[in-house]
Formats: sequence, structure tokens, C-alpha cells
Amino acid sequence: MIGVVTGTGTYALPDFEDAEPVEVGTRWGKATVMRGHFGGVPVLHVSRHGAGHVRLSNHVEHRANVAALRECGALAVIGCTACGIVDPSLGPGTLVVFDDLHFPVNRLPDGSPCTLYDRPGEAGRAHWIYDRPYASALRAALLAGAEAAGREARDGGVYGHVDGPRFNSVSEIRQLAVAGVTAVSQTAGAETVLFGEAEIPYALIGFTTDYANGVAEGTPIAELVELMGASTAIFASVLAEALPRVDLDALSPTGTLYRFD
Repeated sequence: MIGVVTGTGTYALPDFEDAEPVEVGTRWGKATVMRGHFGGVPVLHVSRHGAGHVRLSNHVEHRANVAALRECGALAVIGCTACGIVDPSLGPGTLVVFDDLHFPVNRLPDGSPCTLYDRPGEAGRAHWIYDRPYASALRAALLAGAEAAGREARDGGVYGHVDGPRFNSVSEIRQLAVAGVTAVSQTAGAETVLFGEAEIPYALIGFTTDYANGVAEGTPIAELVELMGASTAIFASVLAEALPRVDLDALSPTGTLYRFD
């Protein structure tokens, strides 16, 4: 099965067939996984924020989501995120299939290190070593899916994880731009790392809804809300084409886990 994780604006997958909720208990808390069929393939769906956006970015328990999807049998996962533009060559309403990550703090919302290995001496503990964090086969499926859906998508870009729930200052965005960040949001950095440690191939697609602070003339709130509302259908159209194109047999974990036992 393929996992799909969605964020702000997309709390349920439209036309998700035979959908049923599965409550999964993990050592990091409970997570709700919706199991059904989407795009003609078996899919597991997790909404980071929940219906009504009950969880802000600082309330998301990423480890529970990752552990729950692993327990439910996800062989690969695609993350979707609405994001702010840092690279001014992009405009609002653009899709980006990311190929690199900027997440230097490597912290979870509660301030603890972003890792599944939070117990000294834990069996299987490891360092995740990688070149690019996103699975190339999943990225290829997303790009092909976007093309088939008639949605232009940028091939490559640096995803920048920023801490929420506040938005960033002009100075902070300028610093991210110098680091080569393409677009930012507040959740997918932790997700990227944890799926890497879980040895589940992962890819991330973003939809830009506004310019980050100081990048260009501010995006009117009405336009941001309109784009956020459109993101669900846009993500769904791409996923419906991309998911059937994923060759699960060709996938392998991204990078290497350097283990100690």
C-alpha cells in the first residue's frame, strides 16, 4: 500500500473509495489512518492537522504518524504540503517536486531531536546517511502524474522546514534564500527525516500559496485563501495519476542506516 500525508487545506482525499478509519496506537500516541482506494490503488491516508485544522504545526506528532503508517503496511509515502515561496522565480499556484531538504535544527515540535531512536541502547539505532532525501522513483511518478493531470510542476527544489505556528520575519526568509531554499512550510522536515529512519521511501510535493515575507509584494489574504482551497483538488488530480505509476517493486529505502547492532 502507498501512504499519502496531507497538510493545511487537505483534510480528506476527495473520491477516496471504501474509506475506513483505523486507529493505531504507538508509543508516541495514537494516529488515525484512513484506509481505502484512490486512483485505483490501495492507499493509506493521514491528515497531519485533522478535520477543522484541530492540530497546528506545533501539535503534530510526526513519530506517531510514521509509526502508524509503517504498522499499517505502507511501502512508500508521498507527502503534500502547502508552502510559501522563497525563490522569487516561482509564483503562487505552482507545484514543486522537491529533491533536497533544509532542516538544520532537526527538532520535533516539542523541541526534542527529530529521530525515532529516542532511547539509549535501543536495538536498531542508527544514523541516517543520504545524499538526497527524497526517493527518485516516487519523484518520477509525481512528475509524470502532474504532466498527465495537465499540471505544470517544477522538477527539483529545496524544501525549507520552519518552526511554527508563526510565520517568518523578512530577515529569517532572507537567510533561507541564501541557503538556496525554494519554498517553506512547517511540517515536512520532520516527516522527511522520520520516514528515512523508518526505511520507507518518501517524496514531497508542494503547492505554493503565497510569497514568504519580503520575497515579493505580499500575497493578498483573499488570494491565499483561494489558492489554499484549490490545493485539495490540485493535489488530488496529481495523486490520481501518480499513484498508479509507482512501481513498488522498484523502490528501495533512501540512503543508508548506519547501525550499531
